[in-house]
Amino acid sequence: MAVNAVRQVMGLPISVDLRDGTQRDADLVFDWLHEVDLRFSPFRLDSEVTRLGDGKIGADEISDDLRHVLALCETYENRSDGVFKVLLPGRRLDPNAIVKGWSVQRAADMLRAAGLRRFCINAGGDVVTAGEPTDGQPWRVGIRHPDNEHEVSVVLGVRNGAVATSAAYERGNHILDGRTGLPAFGLLSMTVHAPDLTTADAVSTAAFAMGSDGPQWAAGQPGCLVYAVDSNYRVFRSPELPVLP
Repeated sequence: MAVNAVRQVMGLPISVDLRDGTQRDADLVFDWLHEVDLRFSPFRLDSEVTRLGDGKIGADEISDDLRHVLALCETYENRSDGVFKVLLPGRRLDPNAIVKGWSVQRAADMLRAAGLRRFCINAGGDVVTAGEPTDGQPWRVGIRHPDNEHEVSVVLGVRNGAVATSAAYERGNHILDGRTGLPAFGLLSMTVHAPDLTTADAVSTAAFAMGSDGPQWAAGQPGCLVYAVDSNYRVFRSPELPVLP
């Protein structure tokens, strides 16, 4: 049975395309992501993240999930030499750069644990896939042109992998360089193909914040392939990237 559903969760449209699942499986995904939003949103006064950032709970009182997310944040802060940072001076604790990819990847893991083998979850353009939609064909993942929302720069063929793109065209200059606290510049878009969405999302965010040095750094991360467009419209593309004609 095939199921295709879209809901607004975590402030963005999330679509679930299940080629061998049921509505109950789709509901499992949306229920989990709604729970994540309640627990991890820095914009909710009663969320676990806000209460930790405000000092209302201590580090020894947080959930295992939040402890894991914060450990991932520390890992990428170290890997990026401080470019990726979730706590900047004068700002609230905000691990969203990890939370979205991690939570959607967790949803995919839940589906696999339930026995599903062919599905795609698209969270505002960040995508995780399993198997093939039809035999012999990969999932087609389009990467938006940085200047035109109605055009794609490239289409990737993805099987059992994830793709995440960081850019300023949707939400403005929301990605900051953790070393300076200032908006990132130098790139128009930064796309990472990786085995899982946690990695793809974190690496694309850190690389975008690095600016012109980002594509080379991202391409050096384990399992990562990249497609980037800089501010002069030059393209950096990994040779192994699964580009479709």
